[in-house]
Amino acid sequence: MPTITIPYQPRPQQREVHAKRARFGVIVCHRRFGKTVMGVNELQRGATSCKLPRPRFAYIGPTYRQSKQVAWDYAQFYARPIPGVAVNQSELRIDYPNQGQLRLYGSDNPDSLRGIYLDGSLLDEYGMHPAKTFSEVISATLVDRGGWARFSGTPNGRNQFYEIAQHAKREEARGNPDWFYAEYKASQTGLLDPEFLAAARATMTEDEYEQEFECSFTAAVKGAIFNKEMALALEEKRIERVPYDPLLPVDTTWDLGFGGKGDATAIWFTQSLRNHEIRVIDYYEAQGEGLPHYAGVLQQKRYVYGEHWAPHDIIVKESTGKTRIETAASLGIAFQIVPNVGVEDGIHAARMILGRCYFDGIKCLKGIEALQHYRRDYNHQLNEFKATPVHDWASHGADAFRYLAVRHQAPEPKRPFMSEPQYATGHSAGGWMGA
Repeated sequence: MPTITIPYQPRPQQREVHAKRARFGVIVCHRRFGKTVMGVNELQRGATSCKLPRPRFAYIGPTYRQSKQVAWDYAQFYARPIPGVAVNQSELRIDYPNQGQLRLYGSDNPDSLRGIYLDGSLLDEYGMHPAKTFSEVISATLVDRGGWARFSGTPNGRNQFYEIAQHAKREEARGNPDWFYAEYKASQTGLLDPEFLAAARATMTEDEYEQEFECSFTAAVKGAIFNKEMALALEEKRIERVPYDPLLPVDTTWDLGFGGKGDATAIWFTQSLRNHEIRVIDYYEAQGEGLPHYAGVLQQKRYVYGEHWAPHDIIVKESTGKTRIETAASLGIAFQIVPNVGVEDGIHAARMILGRCYFDGIKCLKGIEALQHYRRDYNHQLNEFKATPVHDWASHGADAFRYLAVRHQAPEPKRPFMSEPQYATGHSAGGWMGA
């Protein structure tokens, strides 16, 4: 066979990653490491050398648009020297002479990945993907043919990228041959000019630098909206254990998803004291479920409920011809509607009440992480943060908390203290009393 030269000269660290043969791998690397170029070439190698019929390989970015902007030019460039390659611009697909295929996807449209098979996949900037992209969608595409997956990115707080990185570390330490973990800090690789790093350190906060160049998952998230408020809650020990008080009613505040796999519903469970203290005792979030599922969750928790609050879109009619507020009422949940205010007003309201909140650090862990990671993206061209918060896995819990804050701005209704828990099978004007 004739030798085909690809214009790719991997760096020593990239060669280390290419040499890994484990089925699953996590690559945590500093900015400008070259992970996208490395990933595209790894996928192309798979697509051209896989012995199975009709090989299929995928680059999956956080969004389809990002995949196109970041990886498509690289994919075409490194495929161009191969005779017989066909490029499909409209589908971001490259077809190789052996019937292999490399295609770009975005996890913002998970349905585009359902029903296909993959022999290899790269989930780039995995911390920016919806939290269950791999477990609910991608993993199923790898089953039939024993496909592999790589998770790459630069840390951005303790999200799903952090979780899978910890998992990979544990499995590698146990000697599991199916997993590897690789971490590349700028202080260790020597790939970036020291003057560049010094200039970056001079213009960035310590947290930003540690995150972007030293692969720190514990540094504060860049652009985090509630960073100061959540840090103060930790410092003041307002994130510990907060027991449920059966003498106080439990209110719920919801952010409603629309039933899609990537659209979550988030619920905060709170108890309010007369001294304006807010006890945040529980949090629940799920994807792809209808209102009957959440009604069942409320029953299972067996709290004595007071009021249930939902955003204004609960009055929008669904395909059944009913509004969701009507559907909820038929399930025993009588919703009140949160005043419809702008996002920035809601963020301001949340900042105003966070100092009054005490969070149960175990039951509310996922919601707390959502508040810590709710962020604005950075516009590098304008050198400023964008006005609109990023819509990602953290926005569901943060949006529900914004609604919680907005409804707390209204005068609290007078409610009597209950002398003992009530676990009746009926429901009060505010919703369920328990079951």
